[in-house]
Amino acid sequence: MAKDARRVSVLLGLLFGLAGMGSSSAAIALPLISQDLGVSVGVSTWTITLYALMLAVTTAVYGRVADLVGVRLPLLVGVALMTSGAIVSALAPNFEVLLVARIFQGAGAAAVPTMGVAVLSARYHGEIRGLAFGRLAGFAAALSCLGPLIGGIVEHQFGWRAVMALPILGLLVIPFLWHALHNEGTGARLDIVGAVLVAATAAGAVLLVQSPSTGVAVAVAGVLLMALGTPAVVLRVRRRPHGFLPASVITNPVVVRSALAAMAIPAAWFALLIAIPAVLVGDGWEPWQVGLLMVPSAAVGLITPRFAGPLLNRVGATNTLAASGAIVSVAMLVAAVGAHQTWAPVLLVAVMLATASFGMGQPALSAAVGDAVHADVRGVALGVATLLFLVGGSVGSAVVGGLGDVVGIDWSLVVLALLPLAGLSALAPMLRARTGRATGLTTVPTGRD
Repeated sequence: MAKDARRVSVLLGLLFGLAGMGSSSAAIALPLISQDLGVSVGVSTWTITLYALMLAVTTAVYGRVADLVGVRLPLLVGVALMTSGAIVSALAPNFEVLLVARIFQGAGAAAVPTMGVAVLSARYHGEIRGLAFGRLAGFAAALSCLGPLIGGIVEHQFGWRAVMALPILGLLVIPFLWHALHNEGTGARLDIVGAVLVAATAAGAVLLVQSPSTGVAVAVAGVLLMALGTPAVVLRVRRRPHGFLPASVITNPVVVRSALAAMAIPAAWFALLIAIPAVLVGDGWEPWQVGLLMVPSAAVGLITPRFAGPLLNRVGATNTLAASGAIVSVAMLVAAVGAHQTWAPVLLVAVMLATASFGMGQPALSAAVGDAVHADVRGVALGVATLLFLVGGSVGSAVVGGLGDVVGIDWSLVVLALLPLAGLSALAPMLRARTGRATGLTTVPTGRD
């Protein structure tokens, strides 16, 4: 069982990493895309923004579909969409076609993180599952760290179109995962109206946090979607408490508090993916050199599962999430110093700390949420948690892209260092409950973590 868990988690981590490279490697190609397709560099960033938007808003949809029909079909559909989008992106004759292709690519890639966690949650238990979660997150982080280097090398040798095609490598992973993909679900019908309402409201949240770097029109669209979507979702949940977004999930304190606390981790990660190239390229570095600088952080991603899994099993998901938040706060302060002084070694330390935090925090979130809900709604619970997790990434990129132009990248990173403190405050009741149980003072349940 342990050997099987190791193999499956590594393969899922590779697939997760390839989905992540849809952002990290493509970002390197933006200057050439803008030049070749006749748009400004600022406009070309929509290829990243729309990809991230669809990646975030469709995660909960895949999670709920997995509850109904199992993980095999939604994962296959997702990888097919991701691959098709990558191929069309590589062949796009103009910028408009490229944007449409990136939307489909992001919508497909969203299946990977949710389905990957769902597979491990359903297949393994106890200490083996904790180690598997850590290994998935570690390999995903490692491959994402290599994205800028791989993208820079591929772009230098073959052009930006080859970079956009990189995610098609995910097709090679599926045959080796086939035996682990169950197709058992509840057989219930999907609440289409609820799915659309949740996706639209989530899109509004993502657009709103992206608006500092994308303009007033995007902010207005985000506000309108949230203003209209939020009450509609609430009404839908009241009318259909067992529909697309089960009331038992969104009222579960462990799910909500764990997801809110974990948002700081991808916020830091995405912030550094933007901040470090901006600082170093501005100082005269080549893109491939920036990618080379991040290689040691890829090694950290591979090493982290060796201690993240045992830590998760020893102290629990809540304490592991709290530790991840503390580490990522330190990482942002270190990065702020490195950005202010343009010290590459200090920036390297920051991204290594952020990588370690990701390798600990993502599996802790998965374990906390997976154990806190019934198996029939585990997929949508993990999807909602992943949705908030990815929205956190949008917050990080928006703060650096928007606030960085006003106060500087260094001070924008200082602002992001405060975000984990809000996450720790969300975890505080759960931490107190665990402490009380350990000392025999309380027996209030918070979910098995």
